Amino acid sequence: MFDTIISGGLIIDGTGAPGFVADVGIVGDRIIAVGDLSAATAADKIDVTGLTLAPGFIDIHTHSDFTLLVDGRADSQICQGVTTEVIGQCGYSCAPRNLGAGGNQLIGYIDAGVDINWQTFGGYLRKLEEARPAVNVAAFVGHGAIHRAIKGDDTSTSTYEEIEAMVQLAEAAFDDGAMGFSTGLEYFPGNIAPLEEMAALTAVAAKRGGLYATHVRNRDVYYDLGFTEAVATARHAGARLQISHIQPKFGAPVHAMEHSLELIYRAEREGVDVGFDIIPHDWSHTSMSAALPPWARAGGTAKTIERLKDPFLRDLMKKNPQPIWRLVPAGKWDDIILLRAVVNHSLIGQTFAEIGRQRGVDPYDAYFDILIEEGEHLPQALWTSHSFNDADICMCMHESKCIVMSDTLAVSKRGPLKGTIGSLSGYGWTARLLGHFVRERGIITLVEAICRITLRPAERLGLVDRGRVRAGAFADIVVFDAENVRDQTTVLTPQVHPTGFLHVMVNGRFAVRDGLRNDEQSGRVLRHSG
Repeated sequence: MFDTIISGGLIIDGTGAPGFVADVGIVGDRIIAVGDLSAATAADKIDVTGLTLAPGFIDIHTHSDFTLLVDGRADSQICQGVTTEVIGQCGYSCAPRNLGAGGNQLIGYIDAGVDINWQTFGGYLRKLEEARPAVNVAAFVGHGAIHRAIKGDDTSTSTYEEIEAMVQLAEAAFDDGAMGFSTGLEYFPGNIAPLEEMAALTAVAAKRGGLYATHVRNRDVYYDLGFTEAVATARHAGARLQISHIQPKFGAPVHAMEHSLELIYRAEREGVDVGFDIIPHDWSHTSMSAALPPWARAGGTAKTIERLKDPFLRDLMKKNPQPIWRLVPAGKWDDIILLRAVVNHSLIGQTFAEIGRQRGVDPYDAYFDILIEEGEHLPQALWTSHSFNDADICMCMHESKCIVMSDTLAVSKRGPLKGTIGSLSGYGWTARLLGHFVRERGIITLVEAICRITLRPAERLGLVDRGRVRAGAFADIVVFDAENVRDQTTVLTPQVHPTGFLHVMVNGRFAVRDGLRNDEQSGRVLRHSG
């Protein structure tokens, strides 16, 4: 007798094989049988004839490190079939940390009463388990967290002794269960760290069998230097490399995407294990402070605000030779929108061109003024820009190595995260893939798309019992109507759940049943065992 039988669905098992109609039998948290179970009995039977059944989706790149502590329900992800998230990306993780650092330095920080009492990576993972997340969570340790734990906001070049201390923190994080190591080389402190520091920490990931994920140093004018650096670092360390959100940004030459793929496949022929992922959207988001030069951020938020108030220093900041978005010096303020702010919450959704006109100032100064006004909330201010190219996204999707991900936060429209926005595609990225790119445009097939968000990321992470519908695998399952899956989000209404998702199961328990989200939170913290 089974606990649950899900019968009659078109099973797309995640492997890339053609779909087939069969039943799935579940006992506890595992799939026990896949086949004809018409003669079997179960405590719960559900008929999904005419619908598609797939493995729960794995989001290989998110920033939900802190939001899952605030509210583990993760409705924005669960309601679109995501059952596993991989946090700690772009060099940002909640641990290790210096106990003297403020909470607002943590990615996705929301002042919602979370007791920030951990210091080690293991302490953070235990805190995450206490939050009972609705999704499974695999955590990478971020270079930024390691660097800050040793040096704080000090911008001096790391010494040999400091790098050795960082290596010890990385080793300890892997001992505690980190699944990989990540860097954010466009962000502080990654953009000031010496190559020796990156090489030493990447070598830890290689030795421990973890994945090295990197937000490269540049994806516009010097895109080829950014990707070559990533490959060289991984090759030297012997690490498996995952290039995050690979699509070039505004300012890159027209051939950048094609050339980047050539660089990757050349590296693979030379023996480097390289994978990459993309966001299925032509909007890009990041922290507003990331557009400041590194020297402007030295010493922490209070010092940054002091400099922003100095007219001479403001003028120097506008001459930043390496802006994270070339849209800024190009004056493309109509393509940049305020995405998250606390003090200036009423301005969310407006372009900086509009904000500048309302205030009667240049949009660049409006940007600086908003940072000042946000005060202690400055590190959490986000903006989004129309900086990716749709043709580049489609080019990547045609590549079998390509994984699709969200680069977002797991949030909810209810509870303490009400009103919090992680990205424009945070509520509908899987629906955009399955609806827009698969059904409406035919860029890739449904079978291929599901593989890119199930087995492919599971393999990169070394998750042998997830990402596939088969006997023995964990019962992470999504059932959806392939003809009616639609992303409902827009720039002005980013917090709308998609249509078409009927059932979502995490570790054998329904979190969504008949299209309705319940309060089930049956996710687990997944630890690296290598």
